[in-house]
Amino acid sequence: MSLKDTITEDMKTAMRAKDAERLGTIRLLLAALKQKEVDERVVLDDAAVIAIVDKMVKQRKDSIAAFTQGGRVDLADKEAAEIKVLEAYLPQRMSADEVTAEVKAIVAELGASGPGDMGKVMGAVKTRLAGKADMGQVSAAVKAALSGA
Repeated sequence: MSLKDTITEDMKTAMRAKDAERLGTIRLLLAALKQKEVDERVVLDDAAVIAIVDKMVKQRKDSIAAFTQGGRVDLADKEAAEIKVLEAYLPQRMSADEVTAEVKAIVAELGASGPGDMGKVMGAVKTRLAGKADMGQVSAAVKAALSGA
């Protein structure tokens, strides 16, 4: 069963359970998936679905920061609840140590040195760690690895 099929089944389960918050979040996710499929005329595979879920989680984290700064705790809590639902569809995240080790290995493979190679390293890292790690954390690890190289 593909990830998209799993999400659809979870939507049906949420409908039966009358879980309005979960249902709303899953519907938003399915709408984003459908929009991507229609815009690009493709059928999404699991990697593409994970990328969209990751993007939606990042958007919600940005919203939480804005709402917290604006004093809207109620809206920040709603976004946090949506993140919990969305993160269920992401693979297990790598720890900071695992990310650092993987980045160092990629830097060594590419023979990268100095901040000028940041783009080359990030391109390789994105393909290998997409959906497995927070890209903000990855970017910081790449900067640290290249500055220490």
